Amino acid sequence: MSPVILSAAGAALVLDASGPGLPRVRHFGADPGAGQDLAVVLAPSPGAPAPSLLPAQAESWYGRPGLSGVRDGEHWPVRWSVEGLDVDAEPGAGGTVTVTAADERAGLRLVCELVMEGSGLVRMRHAVTNTAASPYRLEGLVCTLPVPARAGELLDFTGRWALEKVPQRREFTRGVWSRENRRGRTGHDGTGLLIAGTGGFGFRGGEVWAVHAGWSGGHVHYAERLPEGVSLLGAGELLEPGEVVLAQGATYRTPWVFFTWSGSGLDDAAARLHEHLRARPLPVRPVTLNNWEATYFDHGLDRLLELAERAAAAGMERFVLDDGWFRHRRHDRAGLGDWYVDEGVWPDGLHPLADRVRKLGMQFGLWFEPEMVNPDSDLAREHPDWILARPERMPPPQRDQQVLDLARPEAYAYLLERIDALVREYRLDYIKWDHNRDIAEPVHDGAPGVHAQTLATYRLLDELRERHPGLEIESCSSGGARIDYGILARTDRVWTSDCNDALDRQQIQRWTGLLVPPERMGSHVGAPRDHSTGRMLPLAFRAATALFGHMGVEWDITSASAEELEELTAWIALHKRLRPVLHAGRVVRADHPDPTSLLHGVVLPERGVFAYVQAGSRLDVGPSPLRLPGLDPAATYEVRLAGPVPARTLLPDWAAGPVRLSGAVLGGLGLPAPAMPATSALVIEVERV
Repeated sequence: MSPVILSAAGAALVLDASGPGLPRVRHFGADPGAGQDLAVVLAPSPGAPAPSLLPAQAESWYGRPGLSGVRDGEHWPVRWSVEGLDVDAEPGAGGTVTVTAADERAGLRLVCELVMEGSGLVRMRHAVTNTAASPYRLEGLVCTLPVPARAGELLDFTGRWALEKVPQRREFTRGVWSRENRRGRTGHDGTGLLIAGTGGFGFRGGEVWAVHAGWSGGHVHYAERLPEGVSLLGAGELLEPGEVVLAQGATYRTPWVFFTWSGSGLDDAAARLHEHLRARPLPVRPVTLNNWEATYFDHGLDRLLELAERAAAAGMERFVLDDGWFRHRRHDRAGLGDWYVDEGVWPDGLHPLADRVRKLGMQFGLWFEPEMVNPDSDLAREHPDWILARPERMPPPQRDQQVLDLARPEAYAYLLERIDALVREYRLDYIKWDHNRDIAEPVHDGAPGVHAQTLATYRLLDELRERHPGLEIESCSSGGARIDYGILARTDRVWTSDCNDALDRQQIQRWTGLLVPPERMGSHVGAPRDHSTGRMLPLAFRAATALFGHMGVEWDITSASAEELEELTAWIALHKRLRPVLHAGRVVRADHPDPTSLLHGVVLPERGVFAYVQAGSRLDVGPSPLRLPGLDPAATYEVRLAGPVPARTLLPDWAAGPVRLSGAVLGGLGLPAPAMPATSALVIEVERV
């Protein structure tokens, strides 16, 4: 049988379905082109196993198995017999492969689905069904693809609250490097992407392979290299013992797992991922004012109205009322779960604020934390059995919160009714959906409960969106603790981090941006002194950082000076002018030689916007040239500054007026760099002529 080939955008996945068992993955990487004798070239070396779509010992794979589980009764190692292979593919256009298989002795049936999108991104999922009379206790089902031996380095990410997506590199050695998450949500330390690449790979160079599990509960990402000379990347849901027990006829389906490859660095791999999210179009992203860091729990109507007036005058387009509007919520230790407008604070409901916001020309949004409950709440006192726990013993509290069991029909119905009623009454345009604690000791109907909780959350989001097609939803989870393609399939943006410190945000957004395009990353101008780090930063630096995302403001602008408001208004106007590029273009990042500086941008065929960021103090007196990535070498561009020039900046001659240079010169020789102080940024605009 000829190899099965999926190819698109220079990438290819090659399957060998000629042997017994499941198809073997012979290649994932560069498209070798048509008319090649791939069966000869891609044959494994003697003694080296070629892992199938679900690696197992039956195929001489002695690494981590793709499927693990036990049956109450006689145990049979699984050996799959393929019953069907359905291929729908066109060379260069991607396609799908569906494999059905069974092991009658083991009492299991399997469906493997592979999709190569037009971008070259591969997504995969498996479904296993128990066909025997005795229960099958599933312990793990993951998706894997092999990577070649030349992938000698690994890059993944860790972090904490207010400092997410911190990169860490290591050699890709023999054995397993596993990132396992048991927090019940994606987690501040969730890697997001696990990346393997050739030595020294960067944003613009090197060959890279990456995997992402699109799941918002427990998950695993791992890289494995065997002494037989075979390596792979894998990911999937991380199940607790007894969490998924399949009765006869029951099916478990993995989340989609995404694989991306690039022959020219991280930017190309990220572009394939971004194209997947951009397949679901968004309306224009309105500049947003969130009141949290401006007023916290102080919900005096006069103060909020003044904030809204200032926001509208500065050009903002959406006003979001954050935590504190519902019953008993005068601090963060009470009221969660009581989703009724607090009559003592809002005697006329939220209508005076919502109506005024709309008259000012802005949308109106509201904060919720539906999955959580304070023990000090009417809901917890009336329905303690709705808490995700064993009834005899509560889990350890975090933030004075417990978790509502959304898989319990009564709790689910309550939340759906309450949120739906508020969306209807106040004609909400937007929900900020928060999730502020890890899930500890979750028990649903006597079994571990994260799997059921995650599916119930997805159902709730899906049903709300079905009832309110125009409603936008932001995923916030103590900032960036729930950023994954499972939640992003149901939401319109993520709150990238609770840290609005622009210096930290430069790195947080840089690395989160491998997975999430700018228009889906909430990025706000914070106060002059950041509430999480205490650092003082100039407005120009804060605004230039927020410019390259879904821009917003989280600052008490009623305390801002007239000069600050004028400057903020100018930055908002600049963002609106550049928004068609920033929210649709290809994200590019230079491998800039100066570790104290960053150079990044967003590029369309006709236009581009770049930021040169001086994060720290330079060691060298003369800054390195600015080599603008991602431009067409054969095209000519007009180059000009956009936005204010940072104070105490020495500009080179080209900054005095528009200059015209080729993409080859801009990306090769580069522009002479300005000399700027630490914590400053310069915005550069290019336009094809």
